[in-house]
Amino acid sequence: MGRIIAIANQKGGVGKTTTAINLAASLAALEKKVIIIDADPQANATSGIGIDSRQIKCTVYDCLIDGKEPQDAIHTTGVENLSVMPSNIDLVGAEIEMLERHDREKILKGILGRISGGFDYIIIDCSPSLGLLTVNALTAANSVIIPVQCEYFALEGLGKLLNTIKIIQNNLNPDLEIEGFLLTMYDSRLRLSNQVAEEVNKHFQQMVFKTIIQRNVKLSEAPSFGQPAILYDADSRGTVNYLNLAKELIEKHDPAGK
Repeated sequence: MGRIIAIANQKGGVGKTTTAINLAASLAALEKKVIIIDADPQANATSGIGIDSRQIKCTVYDCLIDGKEPQDAIHTTGVENLSVMPSNIDLVGAEIEMLERHDREKILKGILGRISGGFDYIIIDCSPSLGLLTVNALTAANSVIIPVQCEYFALEGLGKLLNTIKIIQNNLNPDLEIEGFLLTMYDSRLRLSNQVAEEVNKHFQQMVFKTIIQRNVKLSEAPSFGQPAILYDADSRGTVNYLNLAKELIEKHDPAGK
């Protein structure tokens, strides 16, 4: 069974999608079989990995709402070992359509249960809200990575997210763990970046990843070319950061490297 990791933070612009794409691509480069589940109606993970959301016939939405087979929604990417279950704008209406459904919080869990045997890692890119789609992702996941940008207001809203995680642990998914807090957009030249990093480490201690994602122009440019950083510029600082994060994750769950 693959390890299901949700990337979540209801704050926008913290590096959720960047992390989903580049962590997944890095794990794939390290010879793990990986799939990205794009659970965000903005479909940035879909376009950022090189899939045109207007051209696809079966998406996450079709699986959630119409009961389509998840295998029909899986697309290969330009990265060996990396697949994606894409999203498109239809997903905007999914939360309303799911409201009347029995076990509405567990629909995604059922879908992923049918494909998890074929992957080592399933990375869910969550939408920037704490709505029903994110609740579905956290209910389906083994763990959650919380990106925290090294900028002003970084810790704002984290309490609400942690409270949501606690509610889900108590009511829907008792095995859900916090995989770790990931510092993103770090610039060592800025006092603010250093202050935020210090604050996050003081608050969350051993729950913070050792790897820090530094601010890097290649990470920003890569999605417009439909590529993860590892394809766009294999030597960039962003590529190295996410490869280190992937190695840290593998070391934690598979220290023997099996």
